[in-house]
Amino acid sequence: MADVDIDFYFDPVCPFAWMTSKWVRKVQAQRDYRVDWRFISLRLLNAHIDYAAHFPPEYEAGHTAGLRLLRVAASVRREHGRDAIAPLYTALGTRIFEEHTGTYTVDNTDYRGTVGFLEPVLEELGLPAHHVDALENTDIDAEIQAETDEALVLTGRDVGTPIIHFRPPEGVAFFGPVISRLPSDEDALTLWDHVIGLASFPGFAELKRSLREKPQLRAFGVTDAEAGEQEDWHGGSRRTQK
Repeated sequence: MADVDIDFYFDPVCPFAWMTSKWVRKVQAQRDYRVDWRFISLRLLNAHIDYAAHFPPEYEAGHTAGLRLLRVAASVRREHGRDAIAPLYTALGTRIFEEHTGTYTVDNTDYRGTVGFLEPVLEELGLPAHHVDALENTDIDAEIQAETDEALVLTGRDVGTPIIHFRPPEGVAFFGPVISRLPSDEDALTLWDHVIGLASFPGFAELKRSLREKPQLRAFGVTDAEAGEQEDWHGGSRRTQK
């Protein structure tokens, strides 16, 4: 995709990818960046792992639902072009993380990977209903695997979602950042510049802490009021956003 400023690799069921994507959209709007929304599948990334031994019970069903939705995204991209993915990801993420609370898992099946979940999304976007057939089309997995591998070449394999590649193909790439709340417009740019500056240093490898809050999203029981009453920061000072 010519003249792209950011390649953003996402899995639609990852809440941290969704939160980071909302931040990137704020940056995109203010910097006039062009973003290519690309695919990375947590299910394919973890294909070699015993889910029962390494993840909570609902993770395998959730990651499988993400793969199924990425098959549909690939089908939409083939037929309608790359620009169709931004509104599709927005619609999926809004339904999954902003309009729903509680579990999606019923009898070891995640509802997000079903026709019943997808059909209203396609209708909302004016996309043909036949794209639901892609949910079951495993032939598309090779395309998603190739894009997943493409992302992992940029960062190494010991990562998750999202992966960001700034100013491809020569620019810097990294996993994350993992953020649990959405910054203000002003702080979105400050955070972006700090992240790019740090990641651009050739000797930088990792900055991490394991203590984190849950994503400030309705899907995790956080109300709009609670999400708005959060400490904001800029230039070393802190203030409360209301």
